[in-house]
Amino acid sequence: MKDALAIHRALLEWEAVHEIVRLPIAMAHADELPKALGLPPDRCLVTRVYACNDVVAGHRFLTGVVVEAGMRPSAEAVRLAVGARLIRPARPDLINTVTEYAANLVSPLLLPASMPLLIDRRIVDGLPGDDVVYTATGEPSTALGIRIRSLYELCHAKPVDLHYVPEEPADPAAPARSRSAAPESRHPVA
Repeated sequence: MKDALAIHRALLEWEAVHEIVRLPIAMAHADELPKALGLPPDRCLVTRVYACNDVVAGHRFLTGVVVEAGMRPSAEAVRLAVGARLIRPARPDLINTVTEYAANLVSPLLLPASMPLLIDRRIVDGLPGDDVVYTATGEPSTALGIRIRSLYELCHAKPVDLHYVPEEPADPAAPARSRSAAPESRHPVA
């Protein structure tokens, strides 16, 4: 399984400034990072993993989605961004096998090249590039602190507007609703 040491070694090789932080409490899920670090959720990132069926019959793949801790992206936005026909949260055993991380503690770094990675555009656009964010390392007792610009460049995630999806009119003759309509509500994780 991948862990903080594997991430640390890769970041040293890439000459990326970072910090592996020992947490005061162990986490069961990356959504607990804000509480463990005493930081706001927008400074703590979670990588959610989804199982996708492509438009080509029979082609299945996983995709990762980087969001603020405690948030869930719109499944429809993720589906459209990766061109999948069907999408659902991936099973923990599948996440463990494919990513080599503990299912609830997936890092956005060192993921398989075959696994598309998306990042909420608001994270990329909303934080200054030198701001430090924290993410899971695959271990319950550590977190990775890294500048958002470095994380974004190293994980090669595609920025996507994940919290709302443009609606198509039900009747082709009906006028389309404004694409700037109110975004889908941000659903905290239960």
